[in-house]
Amino acid sequence: MHFAYDVEDMLEFVLALLNTAPDASSSGEDELTTVQELRDLLAEHRFSGRSDGTAKELAEIRALRQELRQLWVLDREPMVEAVNALLASEDLAPRLARHDGLDWHLHAAAPDAPLAVRLHLETAVALVEVIRSGETDRLRVCEAGDCDGVLLDLSRNRSKRFCGARCANRTNVAAYRRRRGSAEEPGRGGGSASA
Repeated sequence: MHFAYDVEDMLEFVLALLNTAPDASSSGEDELTTVQELRDLLAEHRFSGRSDGTAKELAEIRALRQELRQLWVLDREPMVEAVNALLASEDLAPRLARHDGLDWHLHAAAPDAPLAVRLHLETAVALVEVIRSGETDRLRVCEAGDCDGVLLDLSRNRSKRFCGARCANRTNVAAYRRRRGSAEEPGRGGGSASA
């Protein structure tokens, strides 16, 4: 499954943002605690437009991260309601844009709107395509037991289960150890010394 490139780019950006949270990040730490970390995230994903680079803006994005996380895991019907509520915003100002080597694509808000407003609306517009194509089940939570990360499954057979290789490897190693441990016969392996 592939969405339009701008939709995929936006979903990948939201995914990266959501996976900066402490229980979702690869480090296990909150990876969005400084204005510089926010700047780096925006630059990495070529998120254009106004960015004030202030502590207030960082706090708004951190709060929005929680809201978008809840939106990401909704079933289709509740997601429709949430997206429609966002699309009813007075700040919605759809326009075609071309920047940073990207061809024409849709932006949902004016480039001078606050970052949190633009991120909120851009996410809603990307989710419109996910909903319209009946693909909300491609937005998932990582299946690793100790991870709260999210993932975007764009695989043909919908087989992606983990947010990254680290979680997949840890889960596979743990499963292997469980299988190996249950395959050993009781009383073998350790041996005991007799007097």
